Amino acid sequence: MTPVLLSPGVVVARRRGVLARLGLWTGGLGVLLVVVVLGAASVGPASAPLSATLATLGQRVGVSLGEATPGQQRIIEQIRLPRVLVGLLVGAALAASGAALQAVFRNPLADPGIIGVSSGAALGAVLTIAARLASAGAPGWALPLAAFGGALLAVTAVTAIASASGRLAPAPLILAGLAVQAFCGALTAATITTTGDQELVRNMLFWLVGGLDARSWEHVQVLLPVVGTGLVLLVGLGRDLNVLAQGEEVAHGLGLPVGPTRVVTLALATLLTATAVAVSGAIGFVGLVVPHAFRLLVGSDYRLLLPVSALGGASFLVIADTLARTVFQPAEVRTGVITALVGAPFFVVLLWRNRARVGHW
Repeated sequence: MTPVLLSPGVVVARRRGVLARLGLWTGGLGVLLVVVVLGAASVGPASAPLSATLATLGQRVGVSLGEATPGQQRIIEQIRLPRVLVGLLVGAALAASGAALQAVFRNPLADPGIIGVSSGAALGAVLTIAARLASAGAPGWALPLAAFGGALLAVTAVTAIASASGRLAPAPLILAGLAVQAFCGALTAATITTTGDQELVRNMLFWLVGGLDARSWEHVQVLLPVVGTGLVLLVGLGRDLNVLAQGEEVAHGLGLPVGPTRVVTLALATLLTATAVAVSGAIGFVGLVVPHAFRLLVGSDYRLLLPVSALGGASFLVIADTLARTVFQPAEVRTGVITALVGAPFFVVLLWRNRARVGHW
């Protein structure tokens, strides 16, 4: 395919159009995210309504927005806000990673869970817990590093298997991801069943269905620098991913270093996913549902899709976690259960819509 060269005027006009749409979408989704965060921090079994949340936040920035009792302030500051912010960061990381992986593999069905990255990260975390090097509820860098190592091995294996024929075709990618996911799941199950310490087993089971309970400011401190830096770098690759998504031949023709671009993108997506999984457990389908939903709304320009997916993923996971801890009070459902209830039917619909393509795999 011969690359189409556009005049400078057309390029500038398109760039301005993208910037205008980017400002509109990010502004709207940013407002939505603020509303979702405030709402989530104000909902729970204990009495700490929106007025108390606003008063607590206002007090921290030196603005009087009302009054809150000391008990309400403790609930909001020490229990609800850390959990909400962890959900925000994890959702943004998983959604942006899913969008990036869909560009690299040119496959709308690719996400960190389906291609084995999440299961590899969970295996690394479980093995670290089994070795007593860290616990599921403890902050620190041991679990993120172990999860990153497991995720990196998983994505390397999937890529190697899927590209054995010389190209990353959709069917080998999905099959390789399922195989690696099953293998990592088997090792995880074997580790859990052969561990005699029930406390360690309880910590390991945290990773089977992810959740945000008992998250603290220490977890926010672990996530924030990694997720913040990773998202900035990933969004900066938006133009290159636009080129890469057109196919290797076109990308080479336009002078894009395909190999390095793919490696850097996979490394960033793996880092974001592994860090998220290390803090929240293996929460599935966020990286599939959110990017594809926004692709239907904003198109496939990754300069726009990546930041929009990150903001949308943040709101999506905070809403899912709020439902998980409030719908069945006093019991609490794991957040991963809610995302699976939404994501599994969405995956079936997505697969059905792509049935013609699937039939040619």
